[in-house]
Amino acid sequence: MTADHDDHEHHPHDDTAERTTAPQSDYTGREVAIGAAVALVGLLVVFAVPLLLA
Repeated sequence: MTADHDDHEHHPHDDTAERTTAPQSDYTGREVAIGAAVALVGLLVVFAVPLLLA
């Protein structure tokens, strides 16, 4: 390694892109409905399918 390794940035930062990955972000009603539908399908797969196959 050379002494000028600090000059090289491995992950360039793009100031034009805004990240919105924080869990404190506002959710739209559509996003909540999609999440609820996915949860419902998951619950059906986990509980209803084994009951039907038993």
